[in-house]
Amino acid sequence: MLTKSEAETGKIARLFAKSLQPGDIVALHGDLGAGKTTFVRAVVEEIAPENFVQSPTFTYLNIYEGKLPLYHFDLYRIANQEIFVQMGFLDYLFENEGICFIEWPQRISSLLPEKTKHVVLTHEENGGRMIDVQ
Repeated sequence: MLTKSEAETGKIARLFAKSLQPGDIVALHGDLGAGKTTFVRAVVEEIAPENFVQSPTFTYLNIYEGKLPLYHFDLYRIANQEIFVQMGFLDYLFENEGICFIEWPQRISSLLPEKTKHVVLTHEENGGRMIDVQ
């Protein structure tokens, strides 16, 4: 799906949010500035609107409470999956009460279960974004 604005990206993310179930894991792929956090922000607005969303780049994980817990990881600064495990984050992948969103999932790709949903966001030449949900 091609979006031409942050509002359109948000609309797609809110529709996507309606399909999510407790225990889902969503891997968000895309370059810096591709809209990964924008996508998560819109999902959180749909599921847990009382939360303020910002990128967890320096904290690695933000937790948003609502109808169900949402775990938002940004693994940009994590060098490898061993660090992810050492920090105690692996348990969140198998937490069946909430939903995990993982930015830069390639850092832990071998840890992700098969059921992981993938959202790929890419910049388009016209300034828009292509969103591919797999």
